[in-house]
Amino acid sequence: MKRTERRAAARGASVLVVDDEPDIRELLELTLVKMGLDVESVGSIAEAKERLKSDRYDLCLTDMRLIDGEGLELVRHIAGLGADLPVAVITAHGSTENAVAALKAGAFDYVSKPVGLEQLRALVKSALSLPASAAAPAKGQRLLGESAPLAQVRELIGKLARTQAPVYISGESGSGKELAARLIHENGARRDKPFVPVNCGAIPDTLVESEFFGYKKGAFTGAAEDREGFFQAASGGTLFLDEVAELPLAMQVKLLRSIQEKRVRKVGATQEDPVDVRVICATHQNLAALVAAGRFRQDLFYRLNVIELSMPPLRECREDIPLIAAAILQRLAAQAGTTPPQLTPAASEELMRYGFPGNIRELENILERALALSTSQEIGSEDLRLTPPQAVAGERAESSSGEALPDYLDGLERKAILDALSKTGFNRTAAAKLLGITFRQLRYRMQRLGIRDENRP
Repeated sequence: MKRTERRAAARGASVLVVDDEPDIRELLELTLVKMGLDVESVGSIAEAKERLKSDRYDLCLTDMRLIDGEGLELVRHIAGLGADLPVAVITAHGSTENAVAALKAGAFDYVSKPVGLEQLRALVKSALSLPASAAAPAKGQRLLGESAPLAQVRELIGKLARTQAPVYISGESGSGKELAARLIHENGARRDKPFVPVNCGAIPDTLVESEFFGYKKGAFTGAAEDREGFFQAASGGTLFLDEVAELPLAMQVKLLRSIQEKRVRKVGATQEDPVDVRVICATHQNLAALVAAGRFRQDLFYRLNVIELSMPPLRECREDIPLIAAAILQRLAAQAGTTPPQLTPAASEELMRYGFPGNIRELENILERALALSTSQEIGSEDLRLTPPQAVAGERAESSSGEALPDYLDGLERKAILDALSKTGFNRTAAAKLLGITFRQLRYRMQRLGIRDENRP
């Protein structure tokens, strides 16, 4: 079909295919036409740039290696135009470096050769259902605050929502990492599909593979029927891996393959199944430091850390605390069926001075306690019951005898762990439960602090 005839047909969204192999162009064109799309095909970057000058497209699909250059050049060219045009890249089989480079350059997604038609259709459907603008407001605008750090986070979330690139969300505990992941999902092409959050630190090592990939009936004792895993549950949507640093090394290898190949194998199965899942991960730990220490695979780190989103701690957004606190109080009062109370000016000032080591989560706990203790429609400083930062510093200086803060905190942690182990007869599973952490977290902390069985009293 000639170009003018295709335009006249106006059968649907338009796609520009860029590939210097005629057979591949024909295969892609036939597949996309069957999907009801208007397709134009060119064989070089130069031709693609010419088409982009005069025509508007809804998607560009380009090979990585072309006769007159790299597909990345076209990705950057389109990004430089400021066009609202998603670009997907076709990479060589197993070429992780190229796929990551394409995503970092601004590509929407990638597909590997040989091109799987099912995977291609899923990619095209996702790209064509993107929101009209990266500045589309988040549902309910739940990431509150007008400070510069939060404004930057919101802007980056808007951009990340328009790609399928893996995202690594860093930040302290309680800083809103899962909320950021949800906003990326809800403002992207997968917003109508499942968002599946997984706490990687809460899954026993022996179950982690079957929980992620599912299993076939009879795969092991107790497998009475086929069961799907997290990847299947998130099909078409987003899989959020919270505390990804807690995954055992053996599982990290399998996770890397699943992300690269976009296929998973159920436990007990003989073949792999395709999966269409976007992966977003988060941890409060320093992944780069864990890689250097040999506790996290470097290849998985680079595959997950295509784009990093850093969530600021609450102490860096002090001017936003009254606004955030008011929203939390309104939500808590609605749950209790009461009128939301107001913070007194003194209470607001005290909250803004507080350090919040537990960030938003700690603020929620403080306000929930204050709401329960307050006897009026105002919450005052006395209802907050905050420990003055000066008192904390003074107590630490007196008890630590001039120790550096990290050494002092390590000493407190070591004592708490030894006390729990002593109470449970050095039963690590019971001690972890007593401390309110996972077995894997306890094992890591014991290794870091040098606590061994010979420390048993």
